[in-house]
Amino acid sequence: MITEEQPQTTGPTGLSRHVQRLLTRLRAFDTRHPWVWDATVTLTWAVAALVDAAGGWRNTAPEPSLPTWFVTALSLGFTLPLYWRRRHPMAALAVMACASLASDASGAFLQASYLQMLPVFHLALVRPPRALLWSLALIAPPLVTGALRFSRETWDQRVIPVLWAYALVALLGIAVRARRDHTAGLVDRARRLEIERDQEVRLAAAAERTRIAREMHDIIGHNLSVITGLADGGRYAAAKNPERAAQALDAIGTTSREALGELRRLLGVLRDDEREAVRDPQPTLADLDTLITGVRKAGLPVLLDIRDEPTAQPLAPGAQLTVYRVVQEALTNTLKHAGQGAKATVLLTSTPAEVRVEITDTGTAKAPPGQGQGLTGMRERAALYDGTLDCGPLPTGGWAVRLRLPREGSPS
Repeated sequence: MITEEQPQTTGPTGLSRHVQRLLTRLRAFDTRHPWVWDATVTLTWAVAALVDAAGGWRNTAPEPSLPTWFVTALSLGFTLPLYWRRRHPMAALAVMACASLASDASGAFLQASYLQMLPVFHLALVRPPRALLWSLALIAPPLVTGALRFSRETWDQRVIPVLWAYALVALLGIAVRARRDHTAGLVDRARRLEIERDQEVRLAAAAERTRIAREMHDIIGHNLSVITGLADGGRYAAAKNPERAAQALDAIGTTSREALGELRRLLGVLRDDEREAVRDPQPTLADLDTLITGVRKAGLPVLLDIRDEPTAQPLAPGAQLTVYRVVQEALTNTLKHAGQGAKATVLLTSTPAEVRVEITDTGTAKAPPGQGQGLTGMRERAALYDGTLDCGPLPTGGWAVRLRLPREGSPS
């Protein structure tokens, strides 16, 4: 039975997704309008503290005869600083500590003193750990003062539990801070990975454009040079030997069709809608004979000399393509610039350690160095396989191109 594969989901679903969206919106609103949340928290706790100041505080106070205005002022001293607890947590805690000292020293022992946990939480959330030591210096004196002045309650009932409560709040703030920093680190890492991915894509695209430009230069430059040589030869042969002229025209047609086919295959790979573009194998050393035959038809005599040691292993396909393209480019330059009566020699030497290729000609006319992309493309191809390429005039006249490709595991 054929079943349709269900898409996998990696994010939250159902109720949790809606909760996350709501929390995200609330955080965004709080970021834009932080005063709304601060005012809401402050007003809520102020109302609760004032309700307690109306008389409920006397149920736990050692000194229930304190005036109402004094208790009300202490309640406001505990709640109003909450408005600045996120921006200035230490200052808010200092003001609340003064109210706590007055509350414990007078015997009011207001429950609103526990609101000091909120600035302590924000201290642990945004300030360095040493700030918690200063907060302990603000929280402990009121507790000690109340325990010494009203000794009905023992220290382990009045001081130690409160300090433990503040310590747990501080640990909670540290945990939230660690989780927030970890999340921020993951987000930053994801952002940097995305940037690196985009950079790699751009670099890969640039490298691919360079490779395509190099391939098109080699294909078009070589075939056009061969066609030019055949056309020139056919023009001279037309007056004396029409049959040779017809052969030249046939060779021009064959070379043109081959060049057009290679360009179509190269451009077909680049088409987005060509999902199964034709990908013929790249030329190898076995195709050197075909290459040189075409150059000979264009009018350049070429001697191919291959010297292989029996222990030499075959080159990798990429390295064979490099050798092929270098020979192709060198012979193309000879066709263009060597002049009449020039001859070329291709010497290919293969050893267990390296492969050497030397292309020489007997021409006289040379293009000025540094023009065109041929030499640059040959050097780039050689560098891909840790090879070297040298070119220059020969002492006896002519031009030489020397390529050296070390085999894998051999010194460069």
